Parts: sequence; structure tokens; C-alpha cells
Amino acid sequence: MASEATNVSPNATHPSGLAQRYALALLELAKEKKAVDAIAADLDRLGDLLSGDAGFRAFIHDPRLDGAAQQRGLFAVLERAGIAGDVRALVGVLIANRRLAVLPQVVAAFGALLAEQRGQQTAEVATAHPLTDTQRAQLAARLTEAGYSNVKLVERIDPTLLGGLVVRLGSRLYDSSIKSKLQRLQYAMKGAA
Repeated sequence: MASEATNVSPNATHPSGLAQRYALALLELAKEKKAVDAIAADLDRLGDLLSGDAGFRAFIHDPRLDGAAQQRGLFAVLERAGIAGDVRALVGVLIANRRLAVLPQVVAAFGALLAEQRGQQTAEVATAHPLTDTQRAQLAARLTEAGYSNVKLVERIDPTLLGGLVVRLGSRLYDSSIKSKLQRLQYAMKGAA
């Protein structure tokens, strides 16, 4: 089973049409340059930064910053992370167009487009806390047992879930979150009264 994990921010649930267009343009450029894997690796590192650093996410969504401040700050972070080339250019275009807030969605959309092109299924996994490598492997094994092979995991952090996880694979939804279990218990208690 080829299972990969991409981390995205809590705000990147479903890519917008705008994010989809930026991601598609980047994918076409990557194919043209025959650098799909390198750009995908850079976007994975950027996705890790987005999911792991709340300050970084706040910086991206801060409307008070002008383009020059966003560019200085973001390019410094990208340089430290070893992200350059076309991904850096994409970030520059997003800043110039005042669309930096859609960056997490662009990362998610690129991952979904690439997975689709490679014949992978995408499983959106929402958890209260980031998954460990062991948990990712266990989830991939369970999905294989359920008949889903070649799955790419797209993770999203949702603290309102309290614990457990919610997996969306195509039109199927598997919800084992504590939040939904508490809601079901509440409905059951109301029905008994």
C-alpha cells in the first residue's frame, strides 16, 4: 500500500475554486518542467509548517501585514525550510495578488490533484491532535483491510473533536470522534426522558 500523509492547516478543509486554480497551474508547471516530485516534496514541507506552527498560520492570515512584510517574513521561513524555486514563486504570486490566506488550501488542492493523477484515493482525516507515524501506519492498515488501497492521507487538525478521528474517503464518512459519541449519547438520553 502506498500511503502518504500531508498535513494541512485547520482551515484547509475543502479547497476553493481559487485554490484549485492555483494548484492546477502549479501542477501543470511542474509537469512541464518534469519536477513534480520535487515540487510535491516542497509543498509537503510547507504543509508540515502550516500544520505544526500556529504562529506561522496566524502570520499567513494576518490582514494587517502589507505585501512587503509578508514577503520578507515568508521568504525567510521558506529559505530556512529549504523550500525554493517554483513553490517560492507561487508564494510570491499569492502575496502579490493578496491571496496568501488561501495558501493552506492550495497545498491541499495540489496534494489532491496529484493523488488523483497518480490513481491514489484521498482520505481526509480530521483529528483533535496530530497523528503519530505509528497511528498513520495503523490507519493505513485499517483502510487496506476495508478494501481501500493506494490511499493518500490528508490530515486536518480539529480541536473540537476532543479525541478520536473522522475519516472521509470519497462519499464515505467514518466518524469515531469523542464529539460525535457524546452527541449520540445526548440524543439517546433525550429519547429516554
